[in-house]
Amino acid sequence: MKPLRVTPAHGHGGARLYVTLATGRTLAWYDRDTGRVSLLAEGRREEVLTALAPYVTGPLTVGPPPVPSSADLLRLALHPDDDLAPNRPGETLYAGLGEAPVLRRFRADPQREALAALQRMGEELEGLEGVGWRVLHCVPLAGGTRLDVLDHLLIGPAGVLTVRTVASRNRRFQLTDAVVRRAVHDAERASLVLAAGVRACLAVVGASRVDGTVPAPDDLQVLRDGSAAATLSRLGGVLKPADIESLHALARNRHTWLRS
Repeated sequence: MKPLRVTPAHGHGGARLYVTLATGRTLAWYDRDTGRVSLLAEGRREEVLTALAPYVTGPLTVGPPPVPSSADLLRLALHPDDDLAPNRPGETLYAGLGEAPVLRRFRADPQREALAALQRMGEELEGLEGVGWRVLHCVPLAGGTRLDVLDHLLIGPAGVLTVRTVASRNRRFQLTDAVVRRAVHDAERASLVLAAGVRACLAVVGASRVDGTVPAPDDLQVLRDGSAAATLSRLGGVLKPADIESLHALARNRHTWLRS
């Protein structure tokens, strides 16, 4: 009998290991976050656990797959082209970079700097997924311009937050009225679409310091790379897990944002 295959498949909010036959038929999957093995073939329980043994950390719960929630059903009904969850930070910038001419060695490329900042902040925000947050990147709004995109959307215990990211290249960053308005406007548009309260965040990446010459609104949170996740994790609790999953299922659907 051929040994079972164990294949990693990274999903939003964690990672799973799928146990399959050589034919590709799935027998079970192991969710690292919850420590649960969902069995599709009870008769092959021992084989599955043996195959997973090198990868398991901590106690296990073994049983049939959990009954999907309404949020799960909505997610599963999405066409892949309409699902925003797989979007990378700065997703809309990749195509433009591929078409752009090679610039001189000593000439800065603002688009590449913007992408690097989005990637850096996106990676940091994804660290919150282990404590109950859901993160979406590059959420397209109606309008179709660079400004009609939510750089990052966070949904978690502290509520819903939009994060607009700016690159500063080790310089002093000036918090201007235009920058503040743009970040707050993101939150306002998201609030209208999701019919929920949304807080605005401005993430400044690479700045040596941030000067707030323009008074920021009380609901604007200024984040710095390296400490953004820690800052957000200290915010108070607002949403229950079921509410988080429901809002995430709504927000990951591209069609949701057509009315933005």
